[in-house]
Amino acid sequence: MAYWLFKSEPDAWSWDQQKAKGEAGEEWDGIRNYQARNNMREMKLGDKGFFYHSNEGKAVVGIVEVCKEIHPDSTTDDERWECVDVKAVCDMPKPVTLQDAKANPALSDMVLVVNTRLSVQPVTEDEYLEICRMGGLDKPPR
Repeated sequence: MAYWLFKSEPDAWSWDQQKAKGEAGEEWDGIRNYQARNNMREMKLGDKGFFYHSNEGKAVVGIVEVCKEIHPDSTTDDERWECVDVKAVCDMPKPVTLQDAKANPALSDMVLVVNTRLSVQPVTEDEYLEICRMGGLDKPPR
């Protein structure tokens, strides 16, 4: 199992919209960055990820699960761009802000802290557990 972080601007795609998709989930489409796309190519069914509201809020607000592995992005005919589908798993009881993450020495090497622009990024197991702890999840989904 691997862990990830997916960024979305809440006015474009919010956590509430993601949750409304239910078990079917939704394509994580529109990614036009090679590193982010390559991260999605590494994902497997069942991998967990943080749903992060960027720009407005700047916080981890929920946890998602990869429910469909890499496939062509339906929003373009360009074969270079692919995506995965994710479904909502649970809310983060207390959103974990970027400011909180930056203030935590255990997260000093986290991609979110050192490369705030990458829209789909890997998260280590220790980082995943620490963010879950900070967000009030006693038993993080695995």
